[in-house]
Amino acid sequence: MSKARLAPELFLNRELGQLAFNRRVLAQAEDTATPLLERLRFLCIVSSNLDEFFEIRMAGLHAEIEAGISVYGPDGMPTRQVYEQVAREAHELVAAQYRVFNQDITPAFEKEGIRFLQRSDFNHAQSAWIKGYFRREVMPVLTPIGLDPSHPFPRVLNKSLNFAIELEGKDAFGRSSGIAIVQAPRVLPRVIRLPRDIAGTEYDFVFLSSIMHAHMSDLFAGMKMIDSYQFRLTRNSDLFVDEEEVKDLRDALRGELPHRQFGDEVRLEITANCSPQISEYLRTQFKLDAEDVYRVDGPVNLVRLMSVPDSVDRPDLKFPAFKAGVPARVEHAANMVDAIRAGDILLYHPFQSFQPVITFLQEAARDPNVVAIKQTVYRTGAESELMKILITAAKSGKEVTVILELMARFDEEANINWAQRLEDVGAHVVYGVVGHKTHAKMLMVVRREVSEANDRDGGGDGGGAVARLRRYVHLSTGNYHPRTAKLYTDFGLFTCNDEITADVNDIFMQLTGLSSATKLKHLWEAPFTLHKQILHAIKAEAAHAEAGRGGRIIAKMNALVEPEVIGALYAASRAGVQIDLIVRGVCALRPGVAGASENIRVRSVIGRFLEHSRVFYFQNGGEGDVYLSSADWMGRNFFGRVEICFPVLDAKLKMRVIEEGLKCYLDDGAPAWCMDEQGRYHLSSSHKGKTGGAQQVLLERLAK
Repeated sequence: MSKARLAPELFLNRELGQLAFNRRVLAQAEDTATPLLERLRFLCIVSSNLDEFFEIRMAGLHAEIEAGISVYGPDGMPTRQVYEQVAREAHELVAAQYRVFNQDITPAFEKEGIRFLQRSDFNHAQSAWIKGYFRREVMPVLTPIGLDPSHPFPRVLNKSLNFAIELEGKDAFGRSSGIAIVQAPRVLPRVIRLPRDIAGTEYDFVFLSSIMHAHMSDLFAGMKMIDSYQFRLTRNSDLFVDEEEVKDLRDALRGELPHRQFGDEVRLEITANCSPQISEYLRTQFKLDAEDVYRVDGPVNLVRLMSVPDSVDRPDLKFPAFKAGVPARVEHAANMVDAIRAGDILLYHPFQSFQPVITFLQEAARDPNVVAIKQTVYRTGAESELMKILITAAKSGKEVTVILELMARFDEEANINWAQRLEDVGAHVVYGVVGHKTHAKMLMVVRREVSEANDRDGGGDGGGAVARLRRYVHLSTGNYHPRTAKLYTDFGLFTCNDEITADVNDIFMQLTGLSSATKLKHLWEAPFTLHKQILHAIKAEAAHAEAGRGGRIIAKMNALVEPEVIGALYAASRAGVQIDLIVRGVCALRPGVAGASENIRVRSVIGRFLEHSRVFYFQNGGEGDVYLSSADWMGRNFFGRVEICFPVLDAKLKMRVIEEGLKCYLDDGAPAWCMDEQGRYHLSSSHKGKTGGAQQVLLERLAK
């Protein structure tokens, strides 16, 4: 079915779907079965997600409205209507967040001896300590700006903590503007733990904003401070670099990054007690509509509370600790090369350790028989052990090639820095392909090995030892990021299968050279074949069902929004294919619609770990094809990125993926959010379900 033939009512709105996902995350913070400190962490995750939503998605809506574009997406909803509905939903979500924080989490914390002190709570000793802290640590780095003709409104940094201060009187120069702005430098911690000898409980915390409010008048000697109000501005953070025009993408991006702090205004957060005149003054100053102003009952940046769970040593209030498992063959092998040569190896993070990936690279860096290492890097972090190993390998004389994606959103600066460090030691650094982000996750090691010659492998007379180059690869659904490998669920596959490694080599050659796309044996690659192959696999299931052979599709991903794939799924459902979609975030398809999707179920799993793996199963007449991928079913992944989708060929590993990566999540006794035909989500069962959830089952099965 083509995109043009799909009725708009068969699509759900992407932006509203993103907010619905965050509502499901907030439910984890509301759930008393979630450990208390983890509830706060989920609350912070919602705020972090909303920040990015406003910086990118809401900013996009603003831009579309300004450009006069009337229809935003395939759902056919007018852009202005999308904006108004999204704003309404966002206001409700933010209000719910602060209700949970103030009415549920904060009182529960106090019962456990964890407090967030307000100014009215300070006793004499605490007030004295806070005053000293302000004078020593805070006041010296503040720059109050009184607004007058020679001091215009300052440029407010994106997502910075700021204060608007109402004043009366005249300063030393006779000025009396009545208002000043103070920005809290980002070097200052937003949450400070009081020393135990003056704290009233084991863990007493005070917000930087409370400290500044208490002593803000010290910045305006001789004037009367009426009040001060927190505010925070969110700006458009999408970078624009014309890759077709620039001569050096890294230099162009380096020049563009500072502008992210001063993009167009999108959202204004202010405290609930802010006076109407100051609120209106700020709104007009930033040229925002009333819908763009969010009054919050508490600190304007809940993300900063993310440090609190790590500061509190209360294991009983956190998820139970576990030790990630390691496959027996890896544990008992002399080295990773021997283990891979004995057969493909599957890792399922974070239930199984990411360490074998690090070990594989470490061994390759010091192995004298390794001649080359090639790796794609999308997100790896400012401190990356993997990047340091690659630098060591390059220093030792190995041919190191890194396909490093400079345009990985919010990781651009870290990636630029790694690019420079890699180039400084002689590594080949390539920034991917103009117009296409390199999102594929591939690591290849080329090793010179000696084997006994024979006629079949080209050894001539069948005698003597022959050296050959052999490739070993690691392919993954997630980033080469050791920290997120402990937080995100992702599959990784080690193999030395000649056909798969040849496919991987061809893709590396495409990315570094100027060769045309070759026909790959096993891998599906975006932007060339992935979309076509996914459509072909879905349509093949429909053909099997129509021929009476049954049809079955199970697909797990982060997002499903691409119209043509959605159309193919609707057609397959009408043909009788049974389809289960496990979509963590946005799903634009409506399940259970008469005449379109009666045979489709959609569920979303939100839990301790962020579900990130992409797993696709096609029954294929009994063959049971299983694929793992770096790509979601979105237009950007199919057409705007370099992505891979790779098969699991080993029969035992294939069954592992089906059981652990799919069926585990479809257990009706496990808690999951199920979507109805209206696009609403309902929790399928109590968190006291039979299995306790897929993630808990996998921890018990795979971790130590």
